Amino acid sequence: MSDTAKQLIQNEIDTNPVVLFMKGDADFPQCGFSARVVQILSHVGVPFKAINVLADPAIRQGIKDFSNWPTIPQLYIKGEFIGGCDIVMEMFQSGELQTLLKEKNIPTHAES
Repeated sequence: MSDTAKQLIQNEIDTNPVVLFMKGDADFPQCGFSARVVQILSHVGVPFKAINVLADPAIRQGIKDFSNWPTIPQLYIKGEFIGGCDIVMEMFQSGELQTLLKEKNIPTHAES
């Protein structure tokens, strides 16, 4: 991975409380897995930054190298890699995602 891609990824993770590296964007996901994570985050009402990996091949491969995780989407909360679609879905269904967001002091619509 190039230093530029690594710095860009690290900067996004450091400056945004919730970051989703995905295919497409939040308004128009380009794969079902990305769409599902967007739907979950929208349902819990957490604001997030979506990074479209399809727009930059260096980021698309770079995020996989950065996290040592082979698939996209990838969710980060307060700098911590959470996982991909299956993990986010399981965490949401068990309530663990909502608990994590609360522990990290990230407001959701449920707290408004």
